[in-house]
Amino acid sequence: MLKKAYPYYLASKPVYANEDLEVTDKFTGEVATRVALADAKAIDQAIAAADKAKHAMAALPAWKRQEVLDHCVKRFRERQDELAQSLTIENGKPINDARGEVTRLIDTFRIAAEESVRIYGEVMPLDISPRAQAYSGMWKRVPIGPCSFISPFNFPLNLAAHKVAPAIAAGCPFVLKPASMTPIGALIIGEVLAETDLPEGAFSILPCSRDGADLFTTDERLKLLSFTGSPQVGWELKAKAGKKKVVLELGGNAACIVDEDADIEDAVKRVIIGAFYQSGQSCISVQRLLIHEKIYDHFKEKFISATKNLKAGDPKKDDTFIGPMISEKEAKRVEDWINKAVQAGAKLLCGGKRDGTMLQATLLEDVPHNQPISCDEAFGPVAILSKFKDFDAALKEVNDSEFGLQAGVFTRDIYKVQKAWNTLEVGGVVIGDIPSWRVDHMPYGGVKDSGLGREGIRFAIEDMTEIRLLVIRTP
Repeated sequence: MLKKAYPYYLASKPVYANEDLEVTDKFTGEVATRVALADAKAIDQAIAAADKAKHAMAALPAWKRQEVLDHCVKRFRERQDELAQSLTIENGKPINDARGEVTRLIDTFRIAAEESVRIYGEVMPLDISPRAQAYSGMWKRVPIGPCSFISPFNFPLNLAAHKVAPAIAAGCPFVLKPASMTPIGALIIGEVLAETDLPEGAFSILPCSRDGADLFTTDERLKLLSFTGSPQVGWELKAKAGKKKVVLELGGNAACIVDEDADIEDAVKRVIIGAFYQSGQSCISVQRLLIHEKIYDHFKEKFISATKNLKAGDPKKDDTFIGPMISEKEAKRVEDWINKAVQAGAKLLCGGKRDGTMLQATLLEDVPHNQPISCDEAFGPVAILSKFKDFDAALKEVNDSEFGLQAGVFTRDIYKVQKAWNTLEVGGVVIGDIPSWRVDHMPYGGVKDSGLGREGIRFAIEDMTEIRLLVIRTP
């Protein structure tokens, strides 16, 4: 169960400043707990503390950074049930999926612990010409300095972890703004970090209003901004970020190709998860589904049947697959997009009805490409079916998008695998599975409107460090 109230963490310490932020149970709509809400003064103090802590954090030896991360792994394992239950309440995520996210939280910190002791440099020969004969060089990575993190509501634990864990591994102090609708997971991470002997000011975790968070983006004491969220907000923040490095993990309308040689039973099982896991509230949710014309009718029949059989309801129950969306406003938006598509000529295959925050798993076909449900990010339990005849044309259709995060391709043809990898304008191509698949140490991120940079611990550490060169002349 959730506590009655939670503090925010300012300069590594809990502060019960107020109880201004109400956190609701996303299924019942009732207030589940209250959280301290940070104001601009607290944010400024947090940034000042991070700036003051930068030298102490940079001086932490690798074994010490690893020790902190190992402590987090141990404590998260001990608190797995609490973390999963709190996630289900604040996010509406079905309990089995919540348990899975806790597992990924643990994996992410475990990987960071491993990477913290292998942030390598390189010896670099410089004697490439007579004038440089007496010179040798080497380079190493050093922490970039105080970092600013803004994490989203859909994976409150793991997407915060993908910022926090590599920062600790790299030796960077940070300030984190969790989503105000789902702050509890990040605050539990803060509670565990407070048990360690990180330098004072090494971290601050501050739920705050969007209006009050301007310093997270504009303050020049911060050397990196890592934002995960909507494309519109992300690109606006980049424009305001000034000189700091910016990493953006934004949205998508991920496509999945099912070719004629695919195992239909297997593809249906995987695409059901990709389309409707967490009510489609994932930036790599299967939104566009391209199926070869030779298997289209067979696939569609099985996919509709599987979709109709998904259990929707209370996310606290083990057999629930479809839980509530994050808010009624978001559920209404997706419902409206579905209705607009139908009015424009799309065929509703199943679903489409809403009750409060609960939106049925929905399948559409013959959707005009200019409809928001097709060309924008739905971020809800909706998938669009279409057929193709030519594989090259299918690849072109996948690329006909402003987004480019990940794509899935079900094929057994190695030449088509290579063509997809070479052709698709995305950050990752997943063969024999859905674009929604991710393991936490791989390079993850997108191109086009889907963002800049890559997450995945080793790759995040590269963003959170600078290369420092040493040149030695031997007279």
